[in-house]
Amino acid sequence: MPAKISVSFPSADLERSKNFYTAIGATIDPLFTSDAVACLVWDDDLQFMLLAREFFATFTDKPIADPAKSAQVQIALALDSREAVDAVVHAGLHAGGSEPRPAQDHGFMYDRDLEDPDGNNLAFVHMALPAAEHSQEETIAAS
Repeated sequence: MPAKISVSFPSADLERSKNFYTAIGATIDPLFTSDAVACLVWDDDLQFMLLAREFFATFTDKPIADPAKSAQVQIALALDSREAVDAVVHAGLHAGGSEPRPAQDHGFMYDRDLEDPDGNNLAFVHMALPAAEHSQEETIAAS
Protein backbone atom coordinates (compact mmCIF):
# COMPACT_ATOMS: atom_id res chain seq x y z
CA MET A 1 0.00 0.00 0.00
CA PRO A 2 1.54 3.35 -1.04
CA ALA A 3 2.19 5.83 1.73
CA LYS A 4 0.24 9.04 1.94
CA ILE A 5 2.25 11.77 3.61
CA SER A 6 0.89 14.66 5.61
CA VAL A 7 3.43 17.22 6.85
CA SER A 8 2.28 19.59 9.58
CA PHE A 9 3.84 23.02 10.03
CA PRO A 10 3.12 25.66 12.67
CA SER A 11 2.18 29.01 11.20
CA ALA A 12 2.22 32.47 12.76
CA ASP A 13 -0.10 33.77 10.03
CA LEU A 14 -2.36 31.16 8.43
CA GLU A 15 -3.60 33.38 5.60
CA ARG A 16 -0.04 34.32 4.62
CA SER A 17 0.93 30.63 4.66
CA LYS A 18 -2.06 29.63 2.53
CA ASN A 19 -1.12 32.30 -0.02
CA PHE A 20 2.47 31.04 -0.11
CA TYR A 21 1.61 27.35 -0.58
CA THR A 22 -1.02 28.01 -3.24
CA ALA A 23 1.51 30.22 -5.08
CA ILE A 24 3.97 27.30 -5.31
CA GLY A 25 1.33 24.92 -6.65
CA ALA A 26 -0.65 23.42 -3.75
CA THR A 27 -4.43 23.59 -3.62
CA ILE A 28 -6.60 24.15 -0.55
CA ASP A 29 -8.80 21.27 0.58
CA PRO A 30 -11.80 23.09 2.10
CA LEU A 31 -12.95 19.94 3.95
CA PHE A 32 -9.92 20.17 6.24
CA THR A 33 -9.53 23.93 6.44
CA SER A 34 -10.78 26.25 9.18
CA ASP A 35 -9.65 29.32 11.11
CA ALA A 36 -7.01 27.20 12.90
CA VAL A 37 -5.80 24.84 10.17
CA ALA A 38 -5.42 24.68 6.40
CA CYS A 39 -4.91 21.56 4.32
CA LEU A 40 -2.80 22.30 1.24
CA VAL A 41 -2.68 19.42 -1.23
CA TRP A 42 0.54 19.05 -3.22
CA ASP A 43 -0.49 15.86 -5.04
CA ASP A 44 -2.40 12.62 -4.41
CA ASP A 45 0.24 11.42 -1.96
CA LEU A 46 1.36 14.60 -0.17
CA GLN A 47 -0.40 17.33 1.74
CA PHE A 48 0.78 20.12 3.99
CA MET A 49 -1.23 20.81 7.12
CA LEU A 50 -0.66 24.39 8.20
CA LEU A 51 -1.72 24.93 11.79
CA ALA A 52 -1.96 28.15 13.76
CA ARG A 53 0.86 27.95 16.34
CA GLU A 54 -1.61 27.76 19.24
CA PHE A 55 -3.50 24.90 17.61
CA PHE A 56 -0.27 23.12 16.65
CA ALA A 57 0.71 23.21 20.35
CA THR A 58 -2.34 21.07 21.24
CA PHE A 59 -0.74 18.10 19.44
CA THR A 60 2.44 17.96 21.55
CA ASP A 61 3.72 18.61 25.05
CA LYS A 62 7.07 19.76 23.62
CA PRO A 63 7.89 23.42 23.01
CA ILE A 64 7.11 24.56 19.48
CA ALA A 65 10.32 25.57 17.73
CA ASP A 66 10.54 28.81 15.81
CA PRO A 67 11.44 27.63 12.27
CA ALA A 68 12.91 31.07 11.52
CA LYS A 69 15.60 30.41 14.15
CA SER A 70 16.20 26.65 14.12
CA ALA A 71 15.88 23.74 11.70
CA GLN A 72 14.36 20.43 12.67
CA VAL A 73 13.54 18.86 9.31
CA GLN A 74 13.83 19.62 5.63
CA ILE A 75 11.20 18.31 3.26
CA ALA A 76 12.64 17.54 -0.18
CA LEU A 77 10.34 17.36 -3.20
CA ALA A 78 11.63 15.88 -6.45
CA LEU A 79 10.53 17.66 -9.62
CA ASP A 80 10.79 16.67 -13.29
CA SER A 81 13.30 19.31 -14.41
CA ARG A 82 15.65 22.08 -13.36
CA GLU A 83 13.20 24.51 -14.93
CA ALA A 84 10.41 23.17 -12.69
CA VAL A 85 12.65 23.63 -9.63
CA ASP A 86 13.42 27.21 -10.66
CA ALA A 87 9.74 27.97 -11.39
CA VAL A 88 8.55 26.75 -7.97
CA VAL A 89 11.27 28.65 -6.14
CA HIS A 90 10.57 31.84 -8.10
CA ALA A 91 6.85 31.54 -7.33
CA GLY A 92 7.67 31.02 -3.65
CA LEU A 93 9.97 34.04 -3.56
CA HIS A 94 7.24 36.21 -5.07
CA ALA A 95 4.78 34.89 -2.46
CA GLY A 96 6.89 35.97 0.52
CA GLY A 97 9.30 33.06 0.84
CA SER A 98 13.07 33.31 0.97
CA GLU A 99 15.99 31.37 -0.44
CA PRO A 100 18.43 30.74 2.43
CA ARG A 101 21.35 29.65 0.24
CA PRO A 102 22.32 29.62 -3.42
CA ALA A 103 21.21 26.84 -5.77
CA GLN A 104 23.37 23.72 -5.58
CA ASP A 105 24.39 22.08 -8.85
CA HIS A 106 26.10 18.74 -8.27
CA GLY A 107 25.98 17.72 -11.94
CA PHE A 108 23.66 14.76 -11.37
CA MET A 109 21.47 16.71 -8.91
CA TYR A 110 20.20 20.28 -8.88
CA ASP A 111 18.50 21.61 -5.79
CA ARG A 112 17.25 24.85 -4.32
CA ASP A 113 16.02 25.52 -0.82
CA LEU A 114 12.96 27.64 -0.22
CA GLU A 115 11.75 28.82 3.17
CA ASP A 116 8.08 29.58 3.65
CA PRO A 117 7.22 32.90 5.37
CA ASP A 118 7.48 31.20 8.79
CA GLY A 119 10.94 29.80 8.02
CA ASN A 120 9.97 26.15 7.36
CA ASN A 121 12.47 24.78 4.85
CA LEU A 122 11.52 22.98 1.64
CA ALA A 123 14.05 21.65 -0.86
CA PHE A 124 13.13 21.28 -4.51
CA VAL A 125 15.34 18.79 -6.33
CA HIS A 126 15.84 17.50 -9.86
CA MET A 127 18.01 14.43 -10.39
CA ALA A 128 19.33 13.49 -13.81
CA LEU A 129 19.00 9.72 -13.43
CA PRO A 130 21.77 8.53 -15.79
CA ALA A 131 24.20 11.01 -14.21
CA ALA A 132 23.03 10.02 -10.71
CA GLU A 133 23.60 6.34 -11.48
CA HIS A 134 27.09 7.13 -12.80
CA SER A 135 27.86 9.19 -9.68
CA GLN A 136 26.65 6.33 -7.46
CA GLU A 137 28.96 3.89 -9.30
CA GLU A 138 31.91 6.25 -8.69
CA THR A 139 31.03 6.48 -5.00
CA ILE A 140 30.87 2.69 -4.67
CA ALA A 141 34.15 2.24 -6.57
CA ALA A 142 35.89 4.73 -4.27
CA SER A 143 34.75 2.82 -1.16
